Amino acid sequence: MLSLTADNVRMQATARTKDEALLVLSEILHADGLTQLDYLQGLKDRENQSSTYLGQGIAIPHGTPKSRSSILQTGVRLVHFPDGVVWNDAGDVVYLAVVIAAQSDEHLQILQSLTRALGDDISEQIRDAKTADDIVNALVTKSSLLLQDNLIKTDSAASQIDELYLQGLTLLKSQGMITSLLMPAHQPTALSHAMHCVVLENPAVKESAMALIANAREALAVISATPSIDRAKLSWLLDALIDENLIQALQTGNRTAVHNLLGIESQADWPSESVVLMNEHGLHARPATALSDLAKLVAGEIKVAVDDGAFVSAKSLTRLLSLGAQKGQTLTFIGETNTDAVAHLPKLIAAVQAGLGENVQAARTVTNPLQVMPSQDIIAYGTKTPAVSASHGLAVGEAYTPKVERLSYPLTGQLPSEEMSKLIAAINAVKFDLKGLVASATNADIAQIFTAHIALLEDEEVVYGAKDGIDEGQSAPAAWHAFIEQLAKTQASLNNALMAERAQDLRDVGTKVMYKLLGKIPPSAPDNPYVLIKEDLVPSDVASLDPARVAGIITAVGGASSHSAIVARALGIPALVGAGQGVLSIDNGTPVLLDGGEGWFVVEPSQTLIQDCQQAQIERREQKRLALQYASEPAITTDGHQIEIAANIGNVSDTANAVANGAEGVGLLRTELVFMSHSQVPDVKTQIADYEQVFDALDGRPLVVRLLDIGGDKALPYLPMPSEENPFLGLRGVRLLLSRPEFLRDQLTALILASKGRDLRIMFPMIGRIEEWRAARAILDEVLVEHPHDKLQVGIMLEVPSAAVMADQLAREVDFFSVGTNDLTQYVLAIDRGHPLLSKDADGLHPSILRLISMTVEAAHKHGKWVGVCGELASDPKAVPILLGLGVDELSMSGSSIALTKALVRTLSFRAAQNLATRALECQTASEVRALSMDGDA
Repeated sequence: MLSLTADNVRMQATARTKDEALLVLSEILHADGLTQLDYLQGLKDRENQSSTYLGQGIAIPHGTPKSRSSILQTGVRLVHFPDGVVWNDAGDVVYLAVVIAAQSDEHLQILQSLTRALGDDISEQIRDAKTADDIVNALVTKSSLLLQDNLIKTDSAASQIDELYLQGLTLLKSQGMITSLLMPAHQPTALSHAMHCVVLENPAVKESAMALIANAREALAVISATPSIDRAKLSWLLDALIDENLIQALQTGNRTAVHNLLGIESQADWPSESVVLMNEHGLHARPATALSDLAKLVAGEIKVAVDDGAFVSAKSLTRLLSLGAQKGQTLTFIGETNTDAVAHLPKLIAAVQAGLGENVQAARTVTNPLQVMPSQDIIAYGTKTPAVSASHGLAVGEAYTPKVERLSYPLTGQLPSEEMSKLIAAINAVKFDLKGLVASATNADIAQIFTAHIALLEDEEVVYGAKDGIDEGQSAPAAWHAFIEQLAKTQASLNNALMAERAQDLRDVGTKVMYKLLGKIPPSAPDNPYVLIKEDLVPSDVASLDPARVAGIITAVGGASSHSAIVARALGIPALVGAGQGVLSIDNGTPVLLDGGEGWFVVEPSQTLIQDCQQAQIERREQKRLALQYASEPAITTDGHQIEIAANIGNVSDTANAVANGAEGVGLLRTELVFMSHSQVPDVKTQIADYEQVFDALDGRPLVVRLLDIGGDKALPYLPMPSEENPFLGLRGVRLLLSRPEFLRDQLTALILASKGRDLRIMFPMIGRIEEWRAARAILDEVLVEHPHDKLQVGIMLEVPSAAVMADQLAREVDFFSVGTNDLTQYVLAIDRGHPLLSKDADGLHPSILRLISMTVEAAHKHGKWVGVCGELASDPKAVPILLGLGVDELSMSGSSIALTKALVRTLSFRAAQNLATRALECQTASEVRALSMDGDA
């Protein structure tokens, strides 16, 4: 981060004109090794676009994005011109030029720092400065202690000081006052019988502010303090907190009295409007000037906040610049009640949408100022609204958005021993229910979810985490809820995908235990067919769905390769994801129609559209019936080219059903899910029994086995994994197997013995380097010395880009490749497939993915090896013709997709598919690929 220090100050510079000043500045940057001499042109170009005069005798000259090639090193220099330089046509005189060489947008950090300083009049200090320290001291101002309405909570349900403290930290972080919830433990200071205080002085503190949290008995002030905090105001505030009138106002929820006693101007009732900022470089000087000028046209006060941050005056240029608003963030404007400011708000919105003098893409007004909408924000009823296809099929039903039920329970308990006994009994009851669900689960993904939940409830940290609260007199429900919520928030704050998923699971099992404690039954879904609508599906949501009642699924966020979408496909429920926050406003009971294949939905569809949909459903059911009738027939194109269609399975009992659906083998046995069905590491004998079931059901058909693939987003409850900052790039797949060779050796032995000489194809997961392949193969060779096998093929699951790039070298040594398009897409596009906003863009039909598949096929065929695809792309109707045309030899998918995919292949011409694949490789985007169509048989 750029910083303003005395070492970077240059005093006593002289220049008669701005051009001379810019020359002086460019020479200083060049002499200090920050830029080349031609950076001067970038400084001039920026000034020609808009003056960099900031105010109070300060300018911030910097180059244009085009001139960044002239920057050798990011840096800043503060140059003092004691005689002043006229900087613009308005006659503004600059005494200090803060010249910036920034290779990206680091200058915005300097800009924010300066504009905070310009809240006070420092022009004379700048003009009359004699030393470098004078300059820095003028710019480093006292940090005002922020007191504002949205940092005060008077109705907290928390019963312990620790809970109040966590809520205070959460409020401060949500407003950008601190950057982390992971603060050292602080012992609150008792200011009075009901008021406590914690002062945070920590590198994670960004702004000085106070969060005030109160329940019915006591209150806690959490104050974040920067080194430059206004100590006089802090002293006054501590005195104000002791006032009994303030304590009474907090306990009675009298916010008006609280505001008056703390001198806070309440803006809670001011009308507001919001808009997404679409300016490419954010709210920098030029658009900010236009905005402040427009706000100054009215007498009433207008304030603005970025996302859910603090409000500042929209009339102040320096305050606007201090927001540091970036493209894509939401500006929320509020106008002073009963003034002309309220009627002026739409004009501000329109001005921002128009770009404030810059060319921008159309910006949209949003309904929720706390979140930038990822997709459709306003749903137009009666017309098709696009969304991301997650699971094919048509559905019509009433909308159902589950509402969070507010549970009531006593805060205090009787004997701690009795409360703890109640909690243990409730936990055991939930575990019993979950074990029943695991035993009856027909889908391995679902069994995996509930197995993970059982593991959570067997974790002593979870089971006994509420004991402290119970020992202090809390009831079991109160202590359990407080503990689970605090633990979940801590997990979610760690900026780690695995920890965030663990937080969801914690809340999920926590709610189950709460219902058991209170003897309540969770709310049930409608009896009629319904379309489930949620912001996102946590795994247990999908796991508890009844396909007989759930007609379809729509989520506001998510992508087609998220795990929830995968399970929805496995259950055969039509699903759409990434539909935007607007879907959450659809009233329960409203008719909704969706097409999970084409990717659209309609709210309140016409009767004609419903009838068309129902007719299409009949036709699709007939297609599926016919497909199943011929499912055992091979998948051969109209011009005689055959491709093998196999099944992905995770549960050994799924094999027979897959064969009945037309599977010509198993193209992916996810053995980590087999391991999940056991409560401890299965020994060789146990594994053999599991694998024999698969071989027997296949009756001579080939079995492709992916060796144990854990890590990243998958874990075994009985195999603790070390915490990793980025587990998807950490110890997972073959890396973990090589670190635990006994696991690998036992699994290889079990597979070979279970096969009894039948067609076995073993593949190693997550191979990224040829050294990994050779090390893993060496262990297999050791096992084969003791247990020979003459029908064994050995390959790799190709899901790491480096393996695709090295396919020509690897093909010399492996027997086959199986492309895992889910992870390959994630790694190539650098998009987490579980990311709520980005995952919709993780499309396996992106040309970059297709090119890697094409390279792999070419390399494999050159050496006489075969290539399969076992990711979700394998059953995508848009992808199948392209993969066929690229020369892929095998497609492996969920059992429910096999018959329809084979039927599709039989309608295709291989020659036309090759032409289609060639055109797809020439596309630039995934949407262009999806827009392609077959040319026919010519």
